[in-house]
Amino acid sequence: MNLNQVTVRCIDYNESVAFYAGLGLRQIVDSPPRYARFESASGTTLSIHAVDTVAAESGTTLYFEVDDVDAEVERLKAGGLEFDSDPINQSWLWREACLHDPAGNRVCIYHAGENRRFPPWRI
Repeated sequence: MNLNQVTVRCIDYNESVAFYAGLGLRQIVDSPPRYARFESASGTTLSIHAVDTVAAESGTTLYFEVDDVDAEVERLKAGGLEFDSDPINQSWLWREACLHDPAGNRVCIYHAGENRRFPPWRI
């Protein structure tokens, strides 16, 4: 089994489309005002689905891995995105910086390398 598609809720379709396109995902489906799908460079897909309301904190966190977190965060900030935290080395051996999408879903730009799948404490 492979996880290759995730759908998150959005409130403002156009604002969410602009957000994920601004992250660098390529939009491959456009069914306004309710549904859009994006593709990452690796071929995995992420969809947004418009709803009337979302919880203040959805509990959802989307992780996008990049080779250079600091450079990517600077690029995204230059494009107008505001981060909740600047890049930081975490105790779980990832470097990450986080922000929220327009619907309140948490988004982390990170780099883990081999530690994503093979941390020293893997069972």
